Amino acid sequence: MAELRFAVRLTPRAGRDGVDGVVDGVLRVRVTAPPVDGAANEGLLRLLASELRVPRRDVRLVSGETARQKVVALDDVPAEAIVARWPGLRV
Repeated sequence: MAELRFAVRLTPRAGRDGVDGVVDGVLRVRVTAPPVDGAANEGLLRLLASELRVPRRDVRLVSGETARQKVVALDDVPAEAIVARWPGLRV
């Protein structure tokens, strides 16, 4: 199975960790971690792995390390599973 990529809009220092849904094909995610030393990025990757029930090692940040808009890559996850979980997401 090939690598799957999608865009994420991350809000750090939120009141809770969670996925807010899809807006214009981009997944909206909140994490409580601050954007310091990669903490928010790690929180994002852990949350996505948990939501999709995949190992953390299968979720990677491809671009946007210091930006709110990011591109995340998943290994060995079918596109149908992602779109079924978050309808409207561009993969």
